[in-house]
Amino acid sequence: MATGETGFDDVSFNLISLQYHSLKAGHDYGQYVRDARNAGRDDIAEFFEQVMAQDSERAEKCHAFLGDLTASSESGPAMS
Repeated sequence: MATGETGFDDVSFNLISLQYHSLKAGHDYGQYVRDARNAGRDDIAEFFEQVMAQDSERAEKCHAFLGDLTASSESGPAMS
């Protein structure tokens, strides 16, 4: 895989980006859940909790893929 100016290959960079955004969104969704519960909308709070769980799963999958790439020579010098 080609490495960009950051020293990370595009795939690793994309996984890191997706992992970050999934974790950040999960943090934000906690507030959305609280807001919905405070408004008496448990149905909406449950929806936000489902979305939060999906983002958590995405972040975990990214983490696993990054671990695989780190163990290989495909990831470029920044991941070694």
